[in-house]
Amino acid sequence: MKDMEFNLLNEPWIRVLCPDCSVKEVSLTQALLRAQEYTDLAGELPTQDVAVLRLLLAVLHAVFERVDAEGQPIRIESLGNAVRQWKSLWLLGRFPEQPVLDYLKKWHDRFWLFHPDRPFWQVPQAEIGTEYTAAKLNGELSESGNKLRLFPTYAGKEKTEMTFGQAARWLIYVNGFDDTSAKPRQKGLPSTGAGWLGKLGLIQAVGHNLFETLMLNLTLMQDGSRIWGEERPCWELDIPHSKERTGISLPDNQSELLTLQSRRLLLQRNDDKVTGYTLLGGDFFDRTNAFCEQMTVWRSNQEKKNQPITYTPKRHDMSRQFWREFPTVFDETSAGNTPVHTPGIVRWVTVLQNPANHCLDRRILIHFRVAAVEYGDKDFFVTDTFSDGISFHLSLLDEMGRSWRKKITLEISRCEQLANAIGHLVNDLAVAAGSHAKKLPQTAKEQFYFEIDQPFRQWLSSIDPEWEEEETDASLAAWQGTAMKIARRLGTQLVEQAGPTAFAGRAVKPQSDKGKSSSQDPIYYAAPKAYNSFLYQIQKIYDKKGGA
Repeated sequence: MKDMEFNLLNEPWIRVLCPDCSVKEVSLTQALLRAQEYTDLAGELPTQDVAVLRLLLAVLHAVFERVDAEGQPIRIESLGNAVRQWKSLWLLGRFPEQPVLDYLKKWHDRFWLFHPDRPFWQVPQAEIGTEYTAAKLNGELSESGNKLRLFPTYAGKEKTEMTFGQAARWLIYVNGFDDTSAKPRQKGLPSTGAGWLGKLGLIQAVGHNLFETLMLNLTLMQDGSRIWGEERPCWELDIPHSKERTGISLPDNQSELLTLQSRRLLLQRNDDKVTGYTLLGGDFFDRTNAFCEQMTVWRSNQEKKNQPITYTPKRHDMSRQFWREFPTVFDETSAGNTPVHTPGIVRWVTVLQNPANHCLDRRILIHFRVAAVEYGDKDFFVTDTFSDGISFHLSLLDEMGRSWRKKITLEISRCEQLANAIGHLVNDLAVAAGSHAKKLPQTAKEQFYFEIDQPFRQWLSSIDPEWEEEETDASLAAWQGTAMKIARRLGTQLVEQAGPTAFAGRAVKPQSDKGKSSSQDPIYYAAPKAYNSFLYQIQKIYDKKGGA
């Protein structure tokens, strides 16, 4: 067995999507220097792609926060410096070879997947950690010894062992998304929670190819306004972090954050296959106001009225389409008196599209993609993964798009009101039929959002903030007509399916708050009455006074 084997800079392991829709594995060096030739990353899971994307971004920050496209030393000390550096790379349409190759050559020995002292993304001290098989390392399975998948996507040897390239991808993934099932080896250590990426509501900007995607997420200033500290990716450390469950200071630079070692890992191999790994808890820090993280959605918190507002990463709700989160992600004024902290990547793209910077064409469509892992029982195991995205005109993010962002926020609020009206209709129909509604209202709401999903996305992507007033009014009227039509159609179907008992209806004695019958007169429930009330509610939602 070789002491040093499988260098990630030379060996193929990153899965990329080619323009002909084929998928192939390339080395880390190829992924960067030929990024313009690939459509996107194409790993086994969208969440794995995010983890690999962040590794690639860490390399780019380590290079281009220090040198320009020609390899000359620079120091980014202002927004002007950052924009000029970013624009020079963007106009090239590819990453310049020499600066990247010079950097990777310098750190070549830190990228061996197997190494006696410095295995990549691993530490030998993790040998004493919790032991897992390859089935747990594989994020598509995430299968431990006491939690087996009923219908696994892998079987036989594919389930018990994996290639070095496979293992490298999942090594990056587990470091970021690991659950909390591993037990500490020392007593009295704090809980680190899930891996750092598992705590986030991950969001990224997506371009037409991998080069554009990497560039759009290459935030050369924090939130588009503050300079970063000196770059310190994990492979540049003289002594790698190895202590179990270590609290650290909030990183002040992107490459340190993007290579955060949330876990201490060590791969186990049998000849040319990886059969498992051992794991300990790794580095962690307080999530509150951790604004160095540029790729997350934020939630505002205020414990008491006179205390300052704080922010923590907000995980995505997998039951909600991403466009329903538009107000809290893209509209800083959507929460009324409570300010919204928009993701750093959104702020950076907003800076790039500013006409004064001449970096991006404001007329193009920008695509934002989200990905997340869902955990169960206090993050003790993974239950599902999630991915979604939306597209809209880039100019929606600037000052000209402010009024349109308010209009979009209002229309999303109206969609919620329509969904509630459908829920009330289902509840009234159930009462009229003498049955228990239970989960029926929520199911009907989900059906409404399913039917309105694609029409809303199409409308959002069609909006041009530079429209004249007549075009704006026509677009809004067309969308509102579509929304009402979908709601009415679904309401009609629900009434038709309610049956003759609901149509005839019945009188129901109102109940008090304590569940006892009150002295009030009975209320008559019937399908026709419920439907008429439903139609009235729809009309009221879009009334200029009631819906605005």
